[in-house]
Amino acid sequence: MEVKYTPQYLAKLEELFAESDYQLRYEKGQFKSGYCVLKEHKVAVVNKYYTLEGKINCLIEIIRTVSFDTRRMTEKSHKLLTALTQTKLSL
Repeated sequence: MEVKYTPQYLAKLEELFAESDYQLRYEKGQFKSGYCVLKEHKVAVVNKYYTLEGKINCLIEIIRTVSFDTRRMTEKSHKLLTALTQTKLSL
């Protein structure tokens, strides 16, 4: 799957979080990988000063490492999640 570095693609990734149990927040911080995931509280924090490309890459990496409950997701979001987790991405 090819990643598109556009604000629309970022919105699609953010929508995945909105439809899941995880809360997505953009905060300032000195995260070594650009993000922090608090799995017990189901919160993902991404550095708000990252570029669009950096935010998209962080969100994709988070999506690939945590498990989402897909029961509440729309079909469109479920397809995107499946594509992101089951295929090798060309960044």
